[in-house]
Amino acid sequence: MDFVEELKWRGMLSNIMPGTQEHLNKEMTVAYLGIDPTADSLHIGHLCGVMMLRHFQRCGHKPIALIGGATGMIGDPSGKSQERNLLDEATLRHNQEAIKNQLSKFLDFNGTQPNAAEMVNNYDWMKNFSFLDFAREIGKHITVNYMMAKESVQKRLNGEARDGLSFTEFTYQLLQGYDFLHLYEAKGCRLQLGGSDQWGNITTGTELIRRKLGGEAYAITCPLITKADGTKFGKTESGNVWLDRRYTSPYKFYQFWLNVADDDAARYIKVFTSLTKDEIDALIAQHAEAPHLRVLQKKLAEEVTVMVHSREDYDKAVEASQILFGGGSADALRSLDEATMLDVFAGVPTFEFSIAENIGARLADLMVDKAPVFPSKGEMRKLVQNNGFSVNKVKITDPNATLTEDMLLGGKYVLVQKGKKNYVLLIGA
Repeated sequence: MDFVEELKWRGMLSNIMPGTQEHLNKEMTVAYLGIDPTADSLHIGHLCGVMMLRHFQRCGHKPIALIGGATGMIGDPSGKSQERNLLDEATLRHNQEAIKNQLSKFLDFNGTQPNAAEMVNNYDWMKNFSFLDFAREIGKHITVNYMMAKESVQKRLNGEARDGLSFTEFTYQLLQGYDFLHLYEAKGCRLQLGGSDQWGNITTGTELIRRKLGGEAYAITCPLITKADGTKFGKTESGNVWLDRRYTSPYKFYQFWLNVADDDAARYIKVFTSLTKDEIDALIAQHAEAPHLRVLQKKLAEEVTVMVHSREDYDKAVEASQILFGGGSADALRSLDEATMLDVFAGVPTFEFSIAENIGARLADLMVDKAPVFPSKGEMRKLVQNNGFSVNKVKITDPNATLTEDMLLGGKYVLVQKGKKNYVLLIGA
């Protein structure tokens, strides 16, 4: 497979340095992509870069994921209006291990092939580099004029930043450039990958390699992924969509992809999956014939959820979705873990009640007097008689039914369903 052609048809190519494609087609190449370690999980904003590494390895080349332990202590001005919080080494090491575990879902780190993936941390080669040595060995090769001309620097200097640009941040492009130089010498790395906002920093690296070593290095960036309406991709009302289930449950993760707009789904399925061009073209054609079936969104959600989490998590997310939107069974409801259940029913009305006071009490008393699910017992009785009232997906046919302990989901929840789509979640204490 031709890596550059693969990026082109997937809509993942923004900038490419002349000669890059020819070099890649000539020999197996080592490339690296930098990853910010400021959290112990990646979020879907990282996914385009990670997929670049994945496609790169699938094309027979060797990917290196560089954790920016040193640069994470500095802060990159590119695309930022404020300095980052700086991290201590223990936190950085923890984040690095967590990120490697996530990347192992996308990349083969353990293979015996020459193109097995590697992970490195630039803190390892920067921590003992003195300021005087850095100034003498690296700083003298890149002029201030060259650094000032970078778009990311100009934006900060021209008023985007409230407090201007610190010297610490100004030196960032030199530090990133040195990463490329180090990997060029230590790992034979000839190519740096990144987002389009990194183009200035990446080309500083290629320039440093040229000026210091007389070497040839290359660069490719992917475009900033946005939504069809131009807004930022990957953010929801509750914040980032994380790859770690502690921060974003597999159900919520699945729902994010399932609910993207049609135009976005057609672009995202190229960027965020490894499906072939023929498979994707067929899906797009199928979707165009019956958009209401949301074929693209369903396949996108399946591919990404299985890749990031597992087939089992995907199946559970589909089952959980059916509980809310397509019926679902009582057994399926009881199989949900607490976090997923709360995610599924996040938008429904909730009422609190005392478990001790209501075990053995009539449901009618609980749902009218204690928790106002119904305005009157007469209305509840009418719904029961019309076969329209369920507790935990089980039809209640006796208007005098009582609350029993085995009705408590997870020992504290009761899901009430009025008609087909009206839910109320009772939370016991």
